[in-house]
Amino acid sequence: MTGCSLRHTSALLLRVARCTRAASAVEFAMLLPLFLVLVAGIVVFGAYLTMVHGVQQLAAEAARSSVAGLNETERTSLAENYVTTNAASYPLLQPGHLTMSAATSGSGVFVVTVNYDASDSIIFTMPFVPAPPSIIVRSAAIPFGGF
Repeated sequence: MTGCSLRHTSALLLRVARCTRAASAVEFAMLLPLFLVLVAGIVVFGAYLTMVHGVQQLAAEAARSSVAGLNETERTSLAENYVTTNAASYPLLQPGHLTMSAATSGSGVFVVTVNYDASDSIIFTMPFVPAPPSIIVRSAAIPFGGF
């Protein structure tokens, strides 16, 4: 190589090294996967918390509706009726995946427990995001009224 072409090559390399026009694109390409995983995690856990809240609200409202019952059988029937009637109104909950149990605890408290199997939900198919528990169990207790 001649001195002129060596000087020209080193000047060109020096100019390329000082150029920062593509630095933003490289930084964006490096951070985009991390950002997308973060956004996917927010969506997954937001959807999961929506399902948990819906199951808790169903249990609480079913327990409240059971207050009108005179005995345990009637209370259980009222709670089951509330869950089957209103389950479709909660977002992200599929009524066919809900189960409910109700019983009187030993201390004069009626307890309604609602279970939801969320394993068929789309949030459990997201890659690179840790999956929360697929079975959601929430309970609500309401004391017997009286004088």
